[in-house]
Amino acid sequence: MARTPIGMRLRERRKSLGRTQAELANLVGISPSYLNLIEHNKRQVGGALLRRLAETLEVGIDYLDGAAERRLIQDLDEIAADPLHADLGIDPESAADLVARHRPWASLMVKQHRETLDQMETVRALSDRLSQDPFLSDAVHGMLSNIAAIRSTSEILASVADIPEDQQLRFHRNLAEESARLSDIAQAMAGYFDRAPSRLGSVTPAEEVDDFLLEHQNYFAAIEEAVEGFSESLGCDPVAPEFESVAHRVLAERSPELVAALETATAELPAASRRFAFARALAVSALREEIEDIAASAELLTSDAALVRARRALQSYAAAALLMPYDRFRDAAIACRYDIDTLQYRFGVSLEQTCHRLASLRRPGAEGVPFAFMRSDPAGYITKRLPLRDLPLPRYGGACPLWAIYRAFQTPDRVSRHLVEFPDRSRFVFIARTVAKHATGFDRPRHLVSIMLGCDALYAPDIVYGDGLDLSAKSAAEPVGSACRVCPREDCRHRQEHPITGS
Repeated sequence: MARTPIGMRLRERRKSLGRTQAELANLVGISPSYLNLIEHNKRQVGGALLRRLAETLEVGIDYLDGAAERRLIQDLDEIAADPLHADLGIDPESAADLVARHRPWASLMVKQHRETLDQMETVRALSDRLSQDPFLSDAVHGMLSNIAAIRSTSEILASVADIPEDQQLRFHRNLAEESARLSDIAQAMAGYFDRAPSRLGSVTPAEEVDDFLLEHQNYFAAIEEAVEGFSESLGCDPVAPEFESVAHRVLAERSPELVAALETATAELPAASRRFAFARALAVSALREEIEDIAASAELLTSDAALVRARRALQSYAAAALLMPYDRFRDAAIACRYDIDTLQYRFGVSLEQTCHRLASLRRPGAEGVPFAFMRSDPAGYITKRLPLRDLPLPRYGGACPLWAIYRAFQTPDRVSRHLVEFPDRSRFVFIARTVAKHATGFDRPRHLVSIMLGCDALYAPDIVYGDGLDLSAKSAAEPVGSACRVCPREDCRHRQEHPITGS
C-alpha cells in the first residue's frame, strides 16, 4: 500500500499563503528539513501533525489527508498488476509519483483501463452468446443452408444454356423461395438483436457506486436525519417485534398491490430478511426525495446504470438506518464491544445487515470503530466492498487467499478471526463468517457467501474479537498481502500469480 503523495498539495497551499518553509515549520513545531521531506513525499504525515498543518494552512484535514489520491494510487497498483501489462516492467512505487506530479493523467489511465475492462466483458458476453444461444445457432445454420441453395441454383442457371423452360421456371421458383426464407431469417435476427439490450453487463456502474460510497465513507447524514423523523411518525419502535405489522399497515394504506407483492416475495425468507424488505419498502416510499437528491448530485455517478445502483444502495442504507437507529446501535455496539451476534439478536437483523451497519458508523464526533466490509462468494468473486482509507480492497479479481473471508468457507457458520500484517507492517484484525443467503430445500444447494469486517489492530482492545490476541510489536501476525499480483512476498506458499515486482 503506497504512501499518499500529499506533499505537493501542502507545498502549493503554503506558497499560496506566502509562507516560507521555515515559517510553517516553526508554526507547527517541526524542523524546516523535516517539512521539506514531507513536501517532497519522503515522509508520511498524520495524526496531530496533520491537524496542526491543516489548522495553520486554514484548510480542512480532508484537503490534506489525500484520501482521493490514495484511491487513485490503489487503482493504479491494480492496473499495473493486470497480466496484460506484465511485460512493461512497471514499478509499482512510481504510482505515487505519477499521482503527485500528473494527477489528471493518472485519472485518465484509470478511466481508460475501466473502459477497456468494460469492453472486454462485453466482448466475452457476446462471444458466449454467439456460441451458445440456440436461436442464433439455428438462425445461422438456416442462413448458410439458404445461401448454399441460392448459390447452387444460380450456378446452374448461369452455366447451363439449354435448360428446358419448365425446369428454368422451377429453378427460378426455388431461387425466389430460398431468397424469401433468407430474408425472413435475416429479419428475425435483426428483430432479435433489436429486442436484446444494446449494452450487456458493465463493470463500470458498480465501480462508480463503490467510489461514490467511499467518497461519503458510507455515511449519509441527510438519510440518517430523515429516517429519525420518519421513525417518530410511525408511532412504533422499529426495533420492536410489532414493527413488521405496523409497516404492513402503513404500506397497505399507500399501495395494497405492493404489500401483496412483498408478501409473495418474502414468504420463504428468514424473519430478519423479511423485516428488512418491509423497512426498505417504507424507505423507498418515505425518503424518495432525499435519496434522489443525493444520487442526482453525485458527480461520480456518470451513467444511468450507476444511478440505479446508487439509488438501490441508498434505499438499503435507509432501511438499515430505520431498523438500527444510529445512536442506539452505536451505543449498543460499544457496550457489547462490537459483538456481532449480540447486536444481531438485539436488533432483529441478519449478520450481513449488522456488519454492513457497523461499517457505516462514521458520524463526525460520534464515530464507531472504523470497519471495512467485504462480501465474497465461494468462487472468490467479491460481490460487495466498503474499503477503509488505509485498507484498500481489491477492485479487480480476488484478494489474498489467506484473508479470513476465504478461510471462513472451510469452517461454515463459525467465526474466523485473524490478526494479519501487510508488507508495509500495518496490522489489521479480520473477522469473517459464512451465511446462507436464501432458504434451501433438500434438492437445492446452499447459497453460501462469506462476510468479513476488518479494522486497524489499534482498535483490537475495543472489540470482543481482539480478546486473546497478542498485539505487541514483536508478536507474530499472519503475513498477508492485498492480492498476489501486487504482493512482494515472493516466498509465500499460497501465491497464485507472480508478483509484478518480481525479478
